[in-house]
Amino acid sequence: MTKTKKPDFCPNEFVVYPAHGVGRIVSIEEQEIAGLPLELFVISFEKDKMTLRVPTHKATEIGMRQLSSPDMVTKALDTLKGKARVKRAMWSRRAQEYEQKINSGDLLSIAEVVRDLHRADDQREQSYSERRLYEAALERLTREVAVVSGVDEAGAQKTVGSVLMGRAA
Repeated sequence: MTKTKKPDFCPNEFVVYPAHGVGRIVSIEEQEIAGLPLELFVISFEKDKMTLRVPTHKATEIGMRQLSSPDMVTKALDTLKGKARVKRAMWSRRAQEYEQKINSGDLLSIAEVVRDLHRADDQREQSYSERRLYEAALERLTREVAVVSGVDEAGAQKTVGSVLMGRAA
């Protein structure tokens, strides 16, 4: 077992876990697992009512990262203003790509999914799977925008919504 560089995460700090989005590190605890002492980050995801324990030496390897900078949030919001890029591939293949982008934890990739799947009122209806992917990406994006901007989630949703509506006009 090789020791990788221990990441610089602290208790009460918000972090982004790729598969779940924004969470807060509650504590760093030591547990014995299979007879070996293991240091773990305890991450709480309030909205999902979920607690996750991540070995400290694996955190960066699995993609856990600090929150995006305000500049990155601005870039993500600018990405939303762009024209939707829908590939001509089959839906199942595009859905896989969207799922991978959402679970990458990368804010710009998530913004691309929101941009590509957003439907204005005058456009055709979304399928169930399209809507599910869109809502998952939108939720991840708004949570991170909210925490970085220091506003509540409703405020972040208004910000993202106004950018998307501005694009449609």
